[in-house]
Amino acid sequence: MTTDFNKLHTDVVFGRAGGKIIWQPRIGAWFYDRKFFKTPFPQKYAGMDLPDIYRSLGCSARIYDYRFSFKRIEHCEVKETIRMLNDTDFEKIISTPVGCQKVILRNTPNSDVPIHIKREVETEDELKVATWRELHADWRFDKQEYDKIAEKWKGLGAPTMYIPRMNIQDLYLSKMGVEKGIYAILDWPKTVDAYFESLEFCHNKLIELINKSPIDILNFGENIHAGTIGEELFLKYHLPACRRRCEKLHKAGKFVSSHWDGETKPLLKYLSQTGLDGIEAITPKPQGDVTLGEIREALPKDMVMMDGIPAILFDDMFPEETLIEYTKKCIELFAPKLVLGISDEISSTGNLERIRIVGQIVDEYNAKFK
Repeated sequence: MTTDFNKLHTDVVFGRAGGKIIWQPRIGAWFYDRKFFKTPFPQKYAGMDLPDIYRSLGCSARIYDYRFSFKRIEHCEVKETIRMLNDTDFEKIISTPVGCQKVILRNTPNSDVPIHIKREVETEDELKVATWRELHADWRFDKQEYDKIAEKWKGLGAPTMYIPRMNIQDLYLSKMGVEKGIYAILDWPKTVDAYFESLEFCHNKLIELINKSPIDILNFGENIHAGTIGEELFLKYHLPACRRRCEKLHKAGKFVSSHWDGETKPLLKYLSQTGLDGIEAITPKPQGDVTLGEIREALPKDMVMMDGIPAILFDDMFPEETLIEYTKKCIELFAPKLVLGISDEISSTGNLERIRIVGQIVDEYNAKFK
């Protein structure tokens, strides 16, 4: 591998790559699913770790591991206890001076991530506890951890991280689940608003550290889906918070993108109002709900498209010619403002050799600019 992907990655997103683009597929699900289910790797990748597979494929990685360089510190009076309830379920109690939160999780044979039986917030009192925790939490930057990550992923891409979710998406995905989160917004509006304010207060502390750090490429890991957030909630909560975050990060010269990986068609018209520099994971048809043309029409000309190739095209059910045509169309529509990738990740059933096909197309395209 001769390309300096750290430099190319930075140059592409900041608009100084001289016309070149970068191929940056995410293959973590393919890798970790095989690890979990003990599925044998193809022989050429046997024994490799994830960075080595990227090096073998000759492509860049989007290295969100750098988020582990920032450590959340709970208030000293927050205590956590865990006990097993049975062979699969365990209970976590989070105690604070203003009350407790109870979480019940279940280990399953299908994933190394436990599923929620009882989420962290299901009552208004638990949401008030969550508010107190956000107001009293702090953050620190761990340079030793940063250096360790940089060494592991050396040469594969610029330091990158995503920031914890904002208001609505945090309520849905981190605290309550979608249905109970919607009821909370309707039934406890003042308590929900107080929680959202505390969350932003806490995240602003993190942003202050990020702005002083060597990480210049940021992502809001929001997982936006129009089917659950809708235009009304998007405009009331998400959009203003997104703009405030971008303003803070831009003052430090950071590149900022956000992860929209659900149905996005009703929200695309607001992209120009977000303050974002790039948009990640919008999934085109036949997998998502928008065409490449609709995405191109909605994207401001100075916004970087990140990803663009539907993940299902890396499965053998689709002919290679379809993947090739789609790749060339993405380049035609979005280059040079393009971090080409998979919307969202290659699946555990995907054919990793198709990564090489796209890589060859990108190499041929970039060769024109040498």
